[in-house]
Amino acid sequence: DRKVFLLGEIIHNQEVNRQLTEMGVVSIPIAEHESAISTLSSEDVVIVPAFGAETRLMKLISERGCLVVDTTCGDVMSVWKRVRQYAKNGFTSIIHGKASHEETRATSSRAMGDDGMGNYLVVLTLADVDYVCDYIRHGGDKEAFLVRFPPGAHSVGFDPDLHLTRVGVANQTTMLKSETEEVQRRLKQAVLDRHGPVAGEQNFQVFDTICGATQERQDSLFGLLKQPLDVLLVVGGYNSSNTTHLVEIGEQQLPTFFIRTADCLKSLEQIVHFDLHLKAERESYSTKLASDEPVIVGITAGASCPSNLIEDTVLRVFQLRGVDEAAVRVVLN
Repeated sequence: DRKVFLLGEIIHNQEVNRQLTEMGVVSIPIAEHESAISTLSSEDVVIVPAFGAETRLMKLISERGCLVVDTTCGDVMSVWKRVRQYAKNGFTSIIHGKASHEETRATSSRAMGDDGMGNYLVVLTLADVDYVCDYIRHGGDKEAFLVRFPPGAHSVGFDPDLHLTRVGVANQTTMLKSETEEVQRRLKQAVLDRHGPVAGEQNFQVFDTICGATQERQDSLFGLLKQPLDVLLVVGGYNSSNTTHLVEIGEQQLPTFFIRTADCLKSLEQIVHFDLHLKAERESYSTKLASDEPVIVGITAGASCPSNLIEDTVLRVFQLRGVDEAAVRVVLN
């Protein structure tokens, strides 16, 4: 008879979350975490998603006496271990990620250290990184810095004049690997330029914290893109960070459609997909799938996308090209 609650969504997939809702699992939106937790009791169950949860939320849950089912990803916990170590050694954690993302919020709370005295700064774009690097090298206007990085993107009381002296880099585990590596490179060079090669090495630390599943999919996609593809379909939740990066990679080379499920393929020409630039779902018409000539379609998916949704997409593409499911399964099996 226990009530079961989710802190947000377990995975960014509409179908799976629908199934959880039908099972009676109640999803708590991120904006309502504290207010909702305050109403829970020892009879309730709280599921912590793979992204983890902020330390203050975990403390509140503990105080309410709830049963906790913690599904935090091991890769995320490795990041937490690293940023705690940064704080213990007097290093500021510079976190490559989205400040509002559940995982980055959880990581930021650990970057405060066990005593709450640590510091962090969240950077999203390479432009953000260049701004920080310039400040590390030359100093600057502290007030302007704190406007550029508002509350939530840095620890309380953050002072760039004090807290950018010794820095350690970490990241949201679902970021684009190549971009995170560039963030690391630029920040390290800035610290070396400021302190010199010997002291610079002592004032900079880095740890590779990209999720294994995310990295595997990015590497596999780069391999897939070496093939002569006509169209790329990326399957996954529209709010999934790691899936979004797969779309960004594909868009640089060929027509790429970010779809939630196979149902988004309305016909050979009509595709409902999420446009990263408009930040909205829209319909597009492609002549590629409708061509009478042979077509090579690449299909990839986010780390949290269930295998059955990928299979459904494969079958739907063949169906639209006039190949029935039985014939496809003979080949697949």
